[in-house]
Amino acid sequence: MVLALKEPEWWKKSVVYQIYPKSFQDSNGDGIGDINGIIGHLDYLEKLGVDVIWLNPMYVSPQIDNGYDIANYRAIDPIFGTMEDFDRLLQAAHQHHLKIILDLVVNHTSDQHPWFKAAEDKNDPHHDYYIWKDGKKGKTPNNWGSYFGGSAWTYNENLAQYYLHLFAKQQPDLNWKNPRVREEVYDLMKFWLDKGIDGFRMDVINLISKRSYKDGPQNGDEKYGSSQPETANGPRIHEFLHEMNQEVLSKYDIMTVGEMPHTNPEEAVRYTQPASEELNMIFQFEHMGLDTENYGKFTPKRFKLDDLKRVLSRWQTELSAKGGWNSLYWSNHDQPRPTTRFGNDKQYRIESAKMLGTLLHMMQGTPYVFEGEEIGMTNARFNSIDEYQDLETLNGYRELIEVQKQTPEQALAGIYAKSRDNARTPMPWNGEDKGGFTTGTPWLKLNPNFKEINVHDTLKDPNSVFYYYQQLIEMRHNLAVITDGIYELNDDNPEMFNFIRENKRQKLIVQCSFANHEISYRSSQLRANDKLILSNYETNKENIFNPYEARVYVQNKVKNVIII
Repeated sequence: MVLALKEPEWWKKSVVYQIYPKSFQDSNGDGIGDINGIIGHLDYLEKLGVDVIWLNPMYVSPQIDNGYDIANYRAIDPIFGTMEDFDRLLQAAHQHHLKIILDLVVNHTSDQHPWFKAAEDKNDPHHDYYIWKDGKKGKTPNNWGSYFGGSAWTYNENLAQYYLHLFAKQQPDLNWKNPRVREEVYDLMKFWLDKGIDGFRMDVINLISKRSYKDGPQNGDEKYGSSQPETANGPRIHEFLHEMNQEVLSKYDIMTVGEMPHTNPEEAVRYTQPASEELNMIFQFEHMGLDTENYGKFTPKRFKLDDLKRVLSRWQTELSAKGGWNSLYWSNHDQPRPTTRFGNDKQYRIESAKMLGTLLHMMQGTPYVFEGEEIGMTNARFNSIDEYQDLETLNGYRELIEVQKQTPEQALAGIYAKSRDNARTPMPWNGEDKGGFTTGTPWLKLNPNFKEINVHDTLKDPNSVFYYYQQLIEMRHNLAVITDGIYELNDDNPEMFNFIRENKRQKLIVQCSFANHEISYRSSQLRANDKLILSNYETNKENIFNPYEARVYVQNKVKNVIII
């Protein structure tokens, strides 16, 4: 009997590796990672087994927000190299069987972009490329706060108007209602796609359609109101994305992922189901908000496992049932390290890093591995706020001190837990001076534990996190059930995250302990002939789970079937 299966879209079986270019590898000694540094480590990525590289912005930028403030969308910033270097990277990556996707940052530009320079003349057509409003009774147009702290409005004295910036004041928002703006965006997308890149990750793309400009909700002790009800998933967002798909995306064999804060599963289905003709998948943030509280992001709070199970399971079941598709991630350049955040980065660092990888990679969706995750990197505990570089971190620390009236020690506890710089410390390639990242002075300090946690030592250890991730990636490539199997939560132990993936041919039973101690557990799902195909411990005790232990069993449901 031969069972022929429809081959899924390539991005459904792919694993994406995110590179933060400033921190991956410096090739010229200036302390900043660059394109040639990436080229030098393509063998490493091919060895890991990933399929796609996502590169954070390398366009010309003043670097106020580490490249997310773009002054020229069609040129490489000299700190990273040249366009010729990028062309060589693209060619070399494809030779290593690696695709490349780029960041598309078009909710806003840099205030140094020629469009914005021209927009400071009301008579210039570029003025309507951005969002300008008159003040209200001598104050800002509304009470919105920026995501990076302070007001979302900056006053231009020459024009006697305010411009909107949901992020830094150097990042003015584009006016997507203007069809000329959309044409400009589609044209620059074609520029890169015609070079041969394989897709885009779209920065805060669901913020491009604003509803109105009325005041946002504001708690009594907050200085600014939230823009989120009026800016997230706005009234024309589906129109804009469908138009983008028709004008650009549908003409290329690529993958697309939209970063979409404040999005629920129902909205995500509409963005990602094929009938909508918009995007392939989105990044959602619900599980990233489980450990926030009184002080917002910088609350040093531990998540609750019940909440994590509820949120991730809801996204698994609701998207799958309606034809949507998940992005799977524990961390990225905006989030702290998962081994610290969701695991135990001390006594059980390796075990919890492997367990978290198991849980994520056995779910349905496209997994994203952020650089260093595959060697079990941890949060960086710097000595003082002066050692941090991230704009959001510095503004957040100032607010914790000045508004929340915290002590420096209290404020640093939140920074240690949640700073974006936890993810951005340079990649430790070895335990020698400067971690093999640079011969110069690193733009950001290396994680102080780089002598203990680095690529060189990890590759020497056959039981390391790296080789475990290699197995996870290989399983995704070879087991169709990971791609097309339905998901079912098996919520029968409060200290474990257990679930099932099942199609017509196979059933996977995934068991993950979040406990720092042994657990007595026997799954009612297991059968006598089920095979243990993966575990993060060399030996397993029957009905006993070690701290942060993960196991994956397979149940074959069809005999004598050749899967092609």
